Amino acid sequence: MTAPRITVNGTEAPISPAAPHTTVLDFLRERGLTGTKEGCAEGECGACAILVARPGTNEPTDWVAVNACLLPAAALDGQEVVTSEGLATAGASGASGTLHPVQEEMTVRGGSQCGYCTPGFVCSMAAEYYRPDRCAHPGPAEGTDPEHGPNGFDLHALSGNLCRCTGYRPIRDAAFAVGAPADEDPLARRRAQTPPAPVATEYVHEGSAFLRKNTLGETLRLLRERPDAVVVAGSTDWGVEVNIRARRADCVIAVDRLPELRELRVGSDSIEIGAALTLTETERRLDGQVPLLAQLFPQFASRLIRNGATLGGNLGTGSPIGDSPPVLLALEASVVLADADGERQVPLAEYFTGYRQSVRRPGELIRAVRVPLPLSPVVAFHKIAKRRFDDISSVAVAFALDVEDGIVRKARIGLGGVAATPIRALTTEEALEGRPWTAETVEAAARVLRAEGTPMDDQRASAAYRSAMLGQSLLKLYAQTTETVSS
Repeated sequence: MTAPRITVNGTEAPISPAAPHTTVLDFLRERGLTGTKEGCAEGECGACAILVARPGTNEPTDWVAVNACLLPAAALDGQEVVTSEGLATAGASGASGTLHPVQEEMTVRGGSQCGYCTPGFVCSMAAEYYRPDRCAHPGPAEGTDPEHGPNGFDLHALSGNLCRCTGYRPIRDAAFAVGAPADEDPLARRRAQTPPAPVATEYVHEGSAFLRKNTLGETLRLLRERPDAVVVAGSTDWGVEVNIRARRADCVIAVDRLPELRELRVGSDSIEIGAALTLTETERRLDGQVPLLAQLFPQFASRLIRNGATLGGNLGTGSPIGDSPPVLLALEASVVLADADGERQVPLAEYFTGYRQSVRRPGELIRAVRVPLPLSPVVAFHKIAKRRFDDISSVAVAFALDVEDGIVRKARIGLGGVAATPIRALTTEEALEGRPWTAETVEAAARVLRAEGTPMDDQRASAAYRSAMLGQSLLKLYAQTTETVSS
């Protein structure tokens, strides 16, 4: 096992003597790469965005934008990183002093004023620039989709990047103006090569340890020895605890690169999603096969967060306002829990036991999420929040219904933000099943849904508002699906 190192802009850099909790952001800035900025330290502003070479979906390697403020530097042991400084040479045919095409467009179109947010925008924009399946798309001028440019640029790639002085119009103009990477572009050529192989990491400094094993079996045996260890994948939750609450752990165990946690299997009776697949990877590999998850993904935080966050992590935190639990409850999903002695499957409806508590035992981790087939055809995910995207939900509601011959044969409804845990709306499900899918049935069931859970007043919403939104959510589903179901 070699000393942990990261390849930064083509040059290897040792992680030592940084502490195991040191973020990639601080690691880079201490080496003079100050284009990577700290804005919020929570993964919400994007000023810290960098590019990481990761296993690709359509090519062997993808350049993925992530928040450097959340990841421990040790988590990138053996991996390749490009910062905004590296883009200026690596992505511009190696010509010294020449701007990358993304940087050039940001410059000529007035996409930067104070410049603080610009390096993060540039890195997020570069990740989309190098997306292999980006292709021409009808632009806003044709009146089709204002969030996709004629060059195929998806503006959602910039979600999670905030600018407080330039304004987004010139940044959008720059995004919609970039062309295709040149044949000689080394970062484009890098996509055809294999990604960095996972490496085992054992980094111990001043009594604290960051550990990564090669296999699930080794990891589970380590967890048995260290049941108090913090398990991380994308570190999108733990990174906030480290930065904002100054949390420290004697031992952190990384599972993000374990091959056994990165599989996606579609069988005849279920779909199994590895707990360490990022949400972006899951979205792209499923490619719409689970419509309810397809509705969830764009509303889950930002692209920067989804590039690191995992379903296993979202369930592992046990938060009552996580976006994935309501959807997975509606899908009747189960979690596969593994420890050194074996595995067990637990229905998600039985997984949560209290506020941020679950049936998961010390030494156990989530290996996969299992969604049974066939899927219900009438689905919707309604996230009620103060912002359209990249926000914490006040209420989240997921529906999965089977309606045959005008009768609700089966109803599954998952709720978030209205109790100490994510819950199923069992009473409302009972009020729907076996009854006609009519306005009268739905209005009666909506009154029942308003009383589900134990909503509370807090800074995001009042209890009365939450209850009202539950009822309105069912009415909205009926209004949106009446034609589809009746036809």
